[in-house]
Amino acid sequence: MNLASLLDLPSMIVPESIVLIDTTAPGGTRQVTYEELREGVSKVAGLLMSLGVEQGDRVGVYATNSTECIEAMFGASALGATIVPMNYRAADEETAHLLADSGSKVVFSETRYQDLIEANRPDSLEHLILLDDGYGAQRDDADEYPLVNEVDDDDLATLLYTSGTTSLPKGVKLTHGALSGYIMGANDAADGSDLGRMILAAPLYHVAGLTSMLNALYSGRVTVVMAQFEAEKWLDTLAAQRATHAFLVPTMLARILDAPNLDSTDLSSLEAVTYGAAPMPPAVIRRAIDMFPDSVGFSGAYGQTETTSTVAVLGPDDHDLAGAADETERNQRLARLRSVGEVLDDVAVRVVSPDGQVLDTGEIGEVQLMTYRAMDGYWGAEEKTRVTIDDEGWVHTGDLGYLDDDNYLFLTGRAGDMIIRGGENVAPEEIEAVIYELPTVVEVAVVGIPDEEWGERIVAAVVLREGGTTEALDAHCHEHLAPFKRPTAWHVIGELPRTSTGKVLRRNLIPVLEELGL
Repeated sequence: MNLASLLDLPSMIVPESIVLIDTTAPGGTRQVTYEELREGVSKVAGLLMSLGVEQGDRVGVYATNSTECIEAMFGASALGATIVPMNYRAADEETAHLLADSGSKVVFSETRYQDLIEANRPDSLEHLILLDDGYGAQRDDADEYPLVNEVDDDDLATLLYTSGTTSLPKGVKLTHGALSGYIMGANDAADGSDLGRMILAAPLYHVAGLTSMLNALYSGRVTVVMAQFEAEKWLDTLAAQRATHAFLVPTMLARILDAPNLDSTDLSSLEAVTYGAAPMPPAVIRRAIDMFPDSVGFSGAYGQTETTSTVAVLGPDDHDLAGAADETERNQRLARLRSVGEVLDDVAVRVVSPDGQVLDTGEIGEVQLMTYRAMDGYWGAEEKTRVTIDDEGWVHTGDLGYLDDDNYLFLTGRAGDMIIRGGENVAPEEIEAVIYELPTVVEVAVVGIPDEEWGERIVAAVVLREGGTTEALDAHCHEHLAPFKRPTAWHVIGELPRTSTGKVLRRNLIPVLEELGL
């Protein structure tokens, strides 16, 4: 089923119902009904068709959250084109890669990113449409295309780029069947029932942000759209819009807990907070449980872009420390706060040793998953696909963990060295490659150090030639890396720890750097 049907079906059932409350609208907040959103999508589809977009073409979205951004995504999907939400925080090299690798024929963006896109524009990009400059007239002048084209379940719905162990992001191929099946399997279509209001602050280029929006839109929960996350503004929006539900990455939650207006904000409308996309520091979730009203139910969600979002959930009961019958049960719940919960019914899980043996309960190994909604591979990267999905269909997550006696899944680290900072995957090799550009650098290793606010902070251990300075390294990274990829601390070292074959032992660095307080 075409992904655009997730809007089409409820718009036929409850056309007059409010679906979006857009806080990004010029002149103030505006409400959008299903009928109005569907009409806008029809016009976008007509505009794209007039520009020569056909089924299978890629349509990029390089923009912050807005009604127009959602219109663009559904308009492309209605034609059977592939949506490519792009990380608008990317630096030049990564932006160039996203545009060229995806081969996007049309890109929707905003004037703030126009120069960046033009400076890295590949030949494949034929049209750049600015959502905040002339878009409304272009859309409204187009003939409507009110249909949703038929697609096969195996057809490509979206490319979501995620940083892997290589220096540049990989495009994860998610199909119409995977996304539609995931959303429709968890929700009934909107029928006019009041399901509350969900704040959308996570970016739509992230699978968690995308699926949060799709879940709410299909089920009839009103989506309160924020352009980007800001802790104080998030709290103000929550109170003003009487929001009931929210998705947050751990960094967002940590910043909310430290926001100066938290104590003065009316949180009484809030019913449920789901967190995920990065490891949740136990101290942060315990603070949240203590500081938020008892009426708020917390849920942890674990998943990957490669598995179309969530595969395991730690539910509200597991977070309810006050509701424990006795000290034994409270301690059990405290222990489970370190887990990612129970695996969902449509997912199989196994824990595997390095030599491929399936391990017993309590034994640590690589977590592997099997689900019908696993990715269709990496875009243009068959070899990398084969490394991640084996011949039997198991997704090799790269996460280390174990299952307990009650089938709760606990993660203990990464099989690789990926850093997850504020919900964003960051490949150390990409940062190292930039640092190595300086002639004063002999060698460098970048690692993630546990951090309560960010999940992990980026620290670099570096061997320098005479005359090299960390100030020069900082300046170089500031010029060539996106802010979320820049090291926050440096450790000048005589030599890096290595194996007998010369491979850097990153994990040997982590305790040293932690002890130094970096």
